Amino acid sequence: MRLVILGGGESGVGTAIVGKKKGYDVFVSDFGKIKESYKEVLGINNIAWEELQHTEELILNADVVMKSPGIPDKAAIVKKLVEKGISVISEIEFAFPFTEAKTIGITGSNGKTTTTMLTYHLLKSAGLNVGLGGNIGKSFAWQVADNKFDVYVLELSSFQLDGIVNYRPDIAIITNISPDHLDRYEYKYENYIDAKFRITKNQTEEDYLIYDADDEAITNWLSNNKIKAKLIPFSLTKEFEEGATIKNNKMEVKINHEEFTMDTEYIALEGKHNMKNAMAASSVAKLMQIRKATIRESLSNFQGVEHRLEKVLKIQNVQYINDSKATNVNATFFALDSMNGPTVWIVGGVDKGNDYNELMSLVREKVKAIICLGVDNRKIIDAFGNVVDMMVEVNNMQDAVKTAQRLTEKGDAVLLSPACASFDLFENYEDRGRQFKQAVQNL
Repeated sequence: MRLVILGGGESGVGTAIVGKKKGYDVFVSDFGKIKESYKEVLGINNIAWEELQHTEELILNADVVMKSPGIPDKAAIVKKLVEKGISVISEIEFAFPFTEAKTIGITGSNGKTTTTMLTYHLLKSAGLNVGLGGNIGKSFAWQVADNKFDVYVLELSSFQLDGIVNYRPDIAIITNISPDHLDRYEYKYENYIDAKFRITKNQTEEDYLIYDADDEAITNWLSNNKIKAKLIPFSLTKEFEEGATIKNNKMEVKINHEEFTMDTEYIALEGKHNMKNAMAASSVAKLMQIRKATIRESLSNFQGVEHRLEKVLKIQNVQYINDSKATNVNATFFALDSMNGPTVWIVGGVDKGNDYNELMSLVREKVKAIICLGVDNRKIIDAFGNVVDMMVEVNNMQDAVKTAQRLTEKGDAVLLSPACASFDLFENYEDRGRQFKQAVQNL
């Protein structure tokens, strides 16, 4: 069996290793450059590879192809593979049959990283032998090849879910759905929603789907489609016989005739959206029969995720907050919603078809100045030019932070929450977040 892997990054190299272990003839092809550290690993494992090209005669003879999530379906080589009827799947799909472990699959437009990290933290604190993978950390396939975990907590993007055929998580979570990456889904929102729901398509009556019952896209889809998994909803306002809610500043989780409650003030994460993430993670913990004391302790000591509403420093009583991971409008909505005082907002980058109107009421209420940090800021200026008193354009992080400092007074906050991708001025959102933190530390 010949396994060809398109993309020599974390998921590609992980798949190559598990493929080699299982006796496949493996070849890795990357249209860009492969990192030196990955080349070393491929060399040690005697795996053939190429970079800066896709040699068709070495690819089109595959029995199965694993495509990295970053490669779109409309790439020429992918189209040729599909025309030839060769199966093109994701890393999760390829590695899944080679592990007996339970998997918890988590998807959503926002909140999935925090929910994944929090769920992992809960299970690990309870002493479970648990791995973390998918869109985050070490590749799932690589861990399946190397490790003997009993449970995996996997963050799954819609791109990873596009490439699944048989994968079924024991527990699935959909945190929320809002328009994102529509450029990959023919600009049709319904295609993107369907992609998210692939997470539950192979689930059986023995499996669980945990979902946000306040989310219109999710509840509409569920009322129009039949699924087999047991449903566990969570909501900020609605109550359920089985599910999670917030009532009188208490989080209540009812599962399998058992109730878990916790005062929200003791939950380390702040903001309404984080209450939802906590409800989702606690529902998993209850399904996995983790002790209430352990759940409480874990929720109260969780440190949060880098680049997601991360408090950097307080300087002259101004709080600097790094939310570089907010690459769409919905994520920035959560960030602005959680701000308590006047805010200087740093926004901009590569726009993925954003509609800024959703932010209008929050900007009027909370934002005193906007700093545009992007190559093309036209849409942001058009949307908010008449709404805030002060609007400044800059083209590097140093200037953004120095300008923000000049515009603030005691009690204000400076929020980097770009609502856009980062590729115009930065390598990725992590690079953008790190540059922000560095610039704040240099003030």
